[in-house]
This record gives sequence, C-alpha cells and structure tokens, in this order.
Amino acid sequence: MMTATARYFFRVIQIGVVTLLLGYSAGHAFAASSVADTEHVRAELIASVDKVYPGAEIELGINERIIPHWHTYWQNSGDSGEPTTIQWTLPRGVNAGEIQWPIPKRFSIGPVTNYGYEHEVTLLSAVKVPANAVIGGVFPIHAKVGWLVCNEICIPETVELNLNLPIVAKGSATGKGSPLIEKARKTLPQVSPWSASVEYQQHQLLLRISGNASLNTQANDLYFYPLQWGRILHNVVQTPSVDGNTLVLKLKPGEAPVKPSENLSGVLVVSENRGGEQVATGYVINAAISAASSPIINLTAEANESANLGLPAALLLALLGGVILNLMPCVFPVLSIKALSLLSHVHQEPLQTRLHGLAYTLGILVSFSLLAGLLIALKAGGAQIGWGFQFQSPVFVLVVAYLMFGVGLSLSGVFTIGNSVVGVGSSLAQRSGYSGSFFTGVLATIVATPCTAPFMGAALGYALAQSPVVLLSVFLSLGLGLALPYLLLSSWPYLQRWLPRPGVWMERVKQGLAFPMYLAAVWLIWVLAQQRGANAIAVALGGMVAIAFAAWLYGITRNSKTSTRHGSTAIAVIAVLIALTGGYAGVLANPANAKLSNAKLKNEIAATKSQNWEPYSSEKLQSLLAQGKPVFLNFTAAWCISCLANERVTLSDSKVIAAFKNSGITYLKGDWTNQDVQITQFLKEFGRSGVPLYVAYPANRKDGKAVKPVVLPQILTPEIVVNAVKL
Repeated sequence: MMTATARYFFRVIQIGVVTLLLGYSAGHAFAASSVADTEHVRAELIASVDKVYPGAEIELGINERIIPHWHTYWQNSGDSGEPTTIQWTLPRGVNAGEIQWPIPKRFSIGPVTNYGYEHEVTLLSAVKVPANAVIGGVFPIHAKVGWLVCNEICIPETVELNLNLPIVAKGSATGKGSPLIEKARKTLPQVSPWSASVEYQQHQLLLRISGNASLNTQANDLYFYPLQWGRILHNVVQTPSVDGNTLVLKLKPGEAPVKPSENLSGVLVVSENRGGEQVATGYVINAAISAASSPIINLTAEANESANLGLPAALLLALLGGVILNLMPCVFPVLSIKALSLLSHVHQEPLQTRLHGLAYTLGILVSFSLLAGLLIALKAGGAQIGWGFQFQSPVFVLVVAYLMFGVGLSLSGVFTIGNSVVGVGSSLAQRSGYSGSFFTGVLATIVATPCTAPFMGAALGYALAQSPVVLLSVFLSLGLGLALPYLLLSSWPYLQRWLPRPGVWMERVKQGLAFPMYLAAVWLIWVLAQQRGANAIAVALGGMVAIAFAAWLYGITRNSKTSTRHGSTAIAVIAVLIALTGGYAGVLANPANAKLSNAKLKNEIAATKSQNWEPYSSEKLQSLLAQGKPVFLNFTAAWCISCLANERVTLSDSKVIAAFKNSGITYLKGDWTNQDVQITQFLKEFGRSGVPLYVAYPANRKDGKAVKPVVLPQILTPEIVVNAVKL
C-alpha cells in the first residue's frame, strides 16, 4: 500500500511531467466544426436545442468517445492525472456555467487509484442566451477542450470545436437538440435524500449516512468519491456497515483532510445488479464534521512521529528515504556520473560489475559513517546540529563548489585522471576503476545532504535524539537506501539487458553531462553569496579560474617528457592550492562587512520586489500566537534545493498568496542557511533534524482555546497549502 508521503512525492512528480507534456504541441487537433478527432478520443460539441431564442436557457455538452482501454479524468482525478478543461468563447456578456460531472469510475494501477471515465462521457454546462440577441442571426459557440487520456502512459490532447445555433423568435420551434444531452443528464449524481455527517475516530474517517437502511451493503457496491483531492486516501478499501438505519463507511484521512469548519463533499455511488446489468446511481453528499471530532490532532501526529518511532521503524523509514533521495534535485548531477559508470561496466564480467556496485556502495556507507561520527562528536560537545549542517559552513560550500566545477572539467575532457570513465575496451577492473566508483559514492553523499526526502524527517529526528550506536545505524540505513538502486542494477544482469550498448556515443554524452555539474557549482556560489555577501562571488570565481588553469595545464602536459610533465604538474598543484587558500581566506575575511553586504542586498531585493513574508523570530511567533492570530512558518535554507523549489513553485503561487491574505495569516520565514540555534531547537521540537519544515498555526477557537499546529509535508503543492490554511 502506498503511504501518504509517498503519494505526495508520486503526485508531485506526475503533475510535473503532465505540466511539461501540456506544453508540447503533439496531440492537438484544431477543428472548425463541432467534431474533432485525436488519436484516442473523438470530441463533439453538442447542444440541448437546434435553435435558440433571446433569453433562452440551454445546455451545452462536450461528448468524448474514448478508444478501448483508455480513460480521461473526473474533477478530482485521484492519486494522479488531470481533469478535462473547457475554455468557452461566447458572445459578449455570456458565461457558461460550471462543468456538470457525471458519476466517475475507479482505475487502479498497483497502489495508485484514479477517478475518471472510459468508453464515453458527456460534460454539460448551462448557458443563457442574451435577451438582446438579434433574431435571424446566429449564436456562436467556441470551445477549446483539453484532457489527459491514459492507459499505461498518459497523453495530453487538445481540440477546438465550433457550433453556430440560429436565433429565432420566442415561441418558435427550437428542435430537440442532441439526444446525447438527455443521456448525459441521467449520468449526473442526484441530490441525496439522506442526511450525512463525518467524524474522526482512531485515525479513521467515519462517514455516516442516515435514513438509508434499504441499501443492501452485501449486494451493492458502495464507494464515496470526494470532490477535493487529499480528503481521503483513494486506494484504501472503503468498508461499509449498517448501524440501525445508518450506513457507516470507513474511510482513511488523506494528505489534505477536511477541517472542522469544512464539510466533506463528494458523490456516493451505489452500484446494483438490475436484470443482469450493473447500474450505478450517484448521490451528492455534503457531510459536516461531528463536534466530537478532533482532526487537527490527527494532522499534527507527524510532529511527534519521531518520538514514537522504534528502531526498526526508523531503519525502514531511513532506507526508504535514501531510495527516494536519488530522485531529489540535489543528487541529479551525480546521477549522470552513475549512469555513465554503469554503462561503461556492462561489458565486463558480472563479478567485476558487482564489485563496482559494491565499491560505490562502500563509498556512500563510509561517507555516511564519517558524517554520523561528526554529528556524534558535535552532540557530545553540546552543539545544536541537524541534517545538512555542514552546508552552513561557507568554507565547506566553497570546497564543494570547486569539487563540482572540477568534476565538470573532467567530464568535459579538459583533464583525465586514470582510466577514462568511458574507456571502452580498457581494463576497468583496475584499482583506479574501483576507486572511481568509490569516489562517485562519496560525491553522491556530499551532494545529497542539502536535500531532505520523504520519510527522512522522522527517521533523522529520531536518530539525533538516540545513542551513538542507534544514530550510526540509522545513517547507515539511509546510506544503503541511497546506494540501493545502483547496487541492484550492477548486481542483477537481467536489468542490465535493458541498458544501451557502450560505444563512442558515450564520449559525447559524457561531455554533455558536465553541464549539470557546472550548474551545481553556480548554485553553490549563489549559496556562498547568501552567507558571505557579494564579495565572496569574486573570490570563488577567481579560484575557479585558477582550478581551470591547473586542469588545462595538467591535461596538455600529461603525455609530455618527464621533466616538463613534473614541472607543469607542480604549477598545477600550486594553482589549486592558491585557489583553495585564497578562497578560504576570502570567505572568512571581514564577516561583519559580509553581513552588511548581505543586508544591503536583501534591502535592494525588497525595494524591487514585494514580499508576503516576514523574517522569523521566536519573539515574533510567540507574540502572534498570544494574540490568537494564524501563522504560517517556513523554515528554509539557500542550500536546500527542495526548499527553493517549494518556494518558487508553491508558496509563490497566486492561489496560496491569496489564501494567506484572505485568512489573515502572517507568513514567517526562518533562514537556516547560516547556523541558527533558535531554529535548530525549533526543528527538534517538531521531530525534525533539517529543513524544510512547514507549520500552520490556526487561529484560536471562538472559545479562546488554542488549536494545535498542522505540520505540512516536505513536498508541497498549492492544494496542500491552501487546504491547510482554510480554517
């Protein structure tokens, strides 16, 4: 069963892929008529009449005929997918009503459950003809319709449809219109004749529908489809039972559960056998939360999750978090090196390929052991530390930036140490080859630490509060998860059959994959600027020029005479040392001036761009909470790519900004780029060892009692944030 956090991650990934696909021109069909065909769907624009008169109210419909085994989506698409959209172009002053969605069906692939339609569906919208419409003219209708049609893959498609209806005098015959309109009306959910309520009970959501004892829970298939995403877990079996004349449906709260001031809205679909045919009837449900429920307490369970974990659960969460860490933006640059390395080794004996996988795994485990040892030592000294703490050191950031830049130069072919990564035909079983795999594991660990993946937060929070042995065990489990995908590929010959054959093309790919390394170096220099001001940029770039000169000098002289080679190597080493020592001195010099430059830079940014947040301080937070005001907390860092992605994509979304404003929320941002003891302590109180951390404090209840805070997931979508702050 897919866990809640995994579903967040899966949904974020799928939404991102769908968004990219929607920008692609393939799958579009442009039509000047009421019918248009794509590869998977025939779409038709239909109306409830053949003619209209001024002031008439009519229904328009988009009929989709879908090829077998494919489906489109309902208004709540479930765990993935996107609903059909209709952009109407109508005469001035005319607006189409909301889409009327027919009863959906469930489509499950493994742990993913989606809601949508197969074979045929018609989406209706109501329209009123203007009272001043000119008799004898035409009422023009244009619709741009887009949908995502899926089977094992998903393809976005778009069509444009036109329909012109003659305008006649009122009282004239208008015709029956398309028979598909009446057919579609029968598929719409009915108003429920029953009362409904919902309550939280022992981590379950009980939907109670009273006055329907006639429903046979044994003979009928019952399923509740929520209108909003995240209200329930879509792939969990909904168990029905009857209590007197009340139907009780056991649901599981989802990622964005309903709040006390909200209702759980959706459609209850009852399928029954009538004459050998399954007939489905839908009923609109709008259930208020019982006063005895406390959903906010359930929502904040994550805040105490780490305290309640045992060692086995922490090890499992760390392992899963390590696996997902491979997909986080921080590790993307190193994935290119790992992919090339694996392609280079597939022609070897299976034992040699496995040894490369073990060397890579060993590099990761040794690195995580050293990191755990450093954390243990700092803890023993009384330091307040957390995950990614080393990136709070400007010197460490600078060294990693130089490392990324150097790896990029190597991939670009400026210099080569030992056997080429793509040295087809050379003996890659030599010591240098295994050393390269080991180093790749070390590099993967270094670049992974700015990111926090799902499952990691609770595991690391638990580990940092335990003994050194437990902390080391959790870190090794996290490292094993990071290494596991590559280890499996290198150890399982069957999977390697799907990889392309090595060849000369790999040299070009290798050179192209240098650019993610350069981008990573640019990002780290930007982080350095946040820590030590604009002057640090010049220092760091000067060091990169020295490293580039050293790499070039080493590369052009490695095949020269011994004396020339040794002299050039010495100059290259001196250049690298100058870069490192100069950079070290530069980033540490005049920290007061650096802070002043940083403050000046922030003031300049604030002057050119309005912001909807205020800097976090413990005093500011306590003052707002004492007044009973709602607060949204965002703890972030310049070196945390997940944090930056959430801020750029979700927290800057217009819907989120509007939700903050409408709810009267004060948005506080805590910057953990540099070491901050207050923020570190706050993270610990919520069972976290690193950023990001997002916490929503609702306003106090009307009786003056405080409501517990809501901890949001580490991967955000606008829906998650908006639902969390709607109180």
